[in-house]
Amino acid sequence: MFLKRSLRLIRNIILFFFFSTIFAVVVYRYMPVYATPLMVIRSVQQFINGEKPTWKHKWVSFENISPNMPMAVIASEDNRFASHNGFDVIEIKKAMKENEKRKKKRGASTISQQTAKNVFLWPQSSWLRKGFEVYFTALIELTWSKEHIMEVYLNSIEMGKGIYGVEAAAKYKFNTQASKLTKEQCALIAATLPNPIRFDASHPSPYIKRREQHILRLMRLVPKFPETDQKK
Repeated sequence: MFLKRSLRLIRNIILFFFFSTIFAVVVYRYMPVYATPLMVIRSVQQFINGEKPTWKHKWVSFENISPNMPMAVIASEDNRFASHNGFDVIEIKKAMKENEKRKKKRGASTISQQTAKNVFLWPQSSWLRKGFEVYFTALIELTWSKEHIMEVYLNSIEMGKGIYGVEAAAKYKFNTQASKLTKEQCALIAATLPNPIRFDASHPSPYIKRREQHILRLMRLVPKFPETDQKK
């Protein structure tokens, strides 16, 4: 009797998990993402540290984001974003080979994986989170278009202390709008993404300036995104 109840409970938990997560992914296919777990976690951390929680975020549609911004993050973060299925096998193999000799391991997370993590999961790395990340990445790749994945990514990613998304970054870093960001400003924002709390796009260090120039060079080489723009 106890075993049957336990198995039924486990079955119900598994079914609830799959139905609720699929429902959430489908909802976010049509609705903006106004809040993420990271935004909540950062606000709680600020409160615990005796700081006033800051949460600067405004959703903007893909059409209202400078076309330079997706190109900058693709050049910086994920060169094969438009062509892979959520996981860049080539980059994963390169990272595994390099990590055999590196003390500080480097990852190979794609923009799709980062979007899945930002929207549905927590920031601290672990094998459990990685497993969920793979699951959610597969779900959004099956359910969302590449353009929508990019739209959610650019609206949800942390771009400074208390700053989330490209519209807030444009306003508080460059006193402009996401639609009016220049190629150089987009490259600067992308250059800081590995550590947006430490690095400031509006006051770039020599290291960030070097990254900016490297990203600008790559932006001329990676395929235009979205592909439909090529026909214009």
